Order: sequence, then C-alpha cells, then structure tokens
Amino acid sequence: MKYYLSSYELGNKVAKLKKMIKKGEILGLVPNAIDHGKLKRRREGVQSDIKELTEIGINVEILDLKKYFGKEKALKKKLDNLADIWVRGGNTFVLRQAMKLSGLDKLLKNMKRKDFLYGGYSAGGCVLSPNLKYLQIVDDPTITPYKVKKVIWAGLGLIDYAFLPHYKSDHPESKDINRELAYCKKNKISFRTLRDGEVIIIE
Repeated sequence: MKYYLSSYELGNKVAKLKKMIKKGEILGLVPNAIDHGKLKRRREGVQSDIKELTEIGINVEILDLKKYFGKEKALKKKLDNLADIWVRGGNTFVLRQAMKLSGLDKLLKNMKRKDFLYGGYSAGGCVLSPNLKYLQIVDDPTITPYKVKKVIWAGLGLIDYAFLPHYKSDHPESKDINRELAYCKKNKISFRTLRDGEVIIIE
C-alpha cells in the first residue's frame, strides 16, 4: 500500500495527493472515528471532508464500516472496487473498534495491492501504530458507540512508530500531545510528531 498520513485534514502536500490518486478513481471515505459524536457534528464533519476532497478533483464515496460489521467478505468485495480510502480523524479507539468489527483491520494487513492508497488524518494515522496506549492521554479509550466493552489497545502495526499529530499547532489537543510525547520518551516508544499541515508520505 501507499500512505498519505496528515496531521490535520488534507495537509500541505495536496499536489502530491492528487498525483497519488489516478484520475477517475473512487476513494472511500471512512467516517467512523466520529461515530460517538452528535449527529449534527458527524454530518458536518463528513461533509467538510467530502468538500475538501471533491474540490481537488477526487471522486468520493462514503465507506461506513457499520454497514459491514460481521460482513468481512462483503467489505473485501467493496474494497476491491475502490482504488483508495481516506480515514478521517476523531477518536482512535472508536475507529479501531469499527475496523475490528468490520474486518477492515485484517483486510488492510493482508492488502497486496501496491497501488492502493491509505490516506487520512489524525486518528486515521494513529490507528496504524503498533500500540495505542499512548493515545489514552488525548482519546478516551472507554468511549464506544458499539456493543464493545473491551478496549482494543493493539494498533494495526502498519507503521512502526507512534503517530503524534497536532504537535505544536493551533489545535485544542496540541497541549496534550506534549504529554503523549513525554509518555513515548519515558516508555522508549519510537514516535513521529507532525504539526498541523505536515504529512508523512510512504510509497
């Protein structure tokens, strides 16, 4: 897979993002990191993401993982018909739960398509880390909009470091990111910090 991991929204490498997505391809927007929020906020957040992506010429389709809970085969078939996915920010633990319940975590780990793009921001990048314990400083791990009681601490492990967005940025979570950074240093966890606007690209 290819990766476009932004601290916040599209980031400052939009021209590169456009090149990573072939013209006419359909990108699946995964909104589930905000499934715990109020309906109005969820709708506004998703519409904002759709607007940003369509404004740079990307064809967007909502890929709601709730529709695929317990239906991993159906989700695999859907992914086969998508060229890319974009995973928005929110609560990383809620997103991780949705990935587990739908089987997206397994499908991404087993993805063989080198041309497939995993893009996203904030929680969308954090969930790829090997372990999510450092995130409990910013994201409440006990929140769940689903029938899940056990916290999933294991990340997808598709990157080998803790992903720390909103570092030294004009973002409400920025101060707490410093606490996450201290946690990573104390526990000898590899990490990457990103200021809002910065992007990690892996091809």
